[in-house]
Amino acid sequence: MEIRIPFKKQQFDAREEAIIDAVNRLLSEKGYDLMTMDDVADAVGIAKGSLYKHFSSKEKLAAAALTRLLKATLLELNNLSDQMSAIDKIRHILAWSLRLRLQGGVPHLPSTSLTLQRSLMLNFDYVAVALRVNKRFYALVAQAREQGDLTPLVPDDVLVYTLYSRACDPTVEFLLRDQRLSHEQIVETMVHATIGGFLSAKARA
Repeated sequence: MEIRIPFKKQQFDAREEAIIDAVNRLLSEKGYDLMTMDDVADAVGIAKGSLYKHFSSKEKLAAAALTRLLKATLLELNNLSDQMSAIDKIRHILAWSLRLRLQGGVPHLPSTSLTLQRSLMLNFDYVAVALRVNKRFYALVAQAREQGDLTPLVPDDVLVYTLYSRACDPTVEFLLRDQRLSHEQIVETMVHATIGGFLSAKARA
C-alpha cells in the first residue's frame, strides 16, 4: 500500500531543501561569520519568520547544510561497486565532490570559522555523520595501502584531509573565472594533480 505524504508536508520539506540549498551558496560566497538569517530568507524568497519555523538559528542552518553533504557522501560511497579498487574509490569520491562543488553544492569547510567549528561539535547529528565519513575515508586509505597503490612517504592524515579540503579549493573559482577549461576538464585535472602525489611507483607505472 502506497503511503501518501500530505501536501503541506511535501511543501514544508521542499522549502527546507531550498533553504539548505541557499545556505550552501551563501556559505560558499560569504562564509559562516558573514552569513545572516536575513540573507538566507532573502535568498529563498521567504519571510524571516517562516525561516525560523524550519531552523531556529544560524548554527542549525549551517549544521543542516553540512550534515546533508556528509550524508550524500556516505550514500555515494555506499553505491560504489565492491569490484573497484580503493584508489579508484578515492579518485571517484574526489571527482564527485568537485562536480558537486561546481554545481554549488559544497560550502566552505568548517575550519574557516572557529565559531562554526564550536557549534558543529555541539550538534549530535553532524558529529555522528562526520565520524562515519571519516572512518570510511581512513578505511579506504588503509585498503589502498594494502593494495600497494599509495606511497609510504605521505601519512594517512595528509590524504584524508586533502580529500576534505580539495572539495573547497579556491583553485576551482580561479579556473572557472579563466573560462579555459570545461567543468569536466577542471574535475579531471584537479583529481590527477591531487592524487598523483600520493601514488606509489607501482600505481604510477
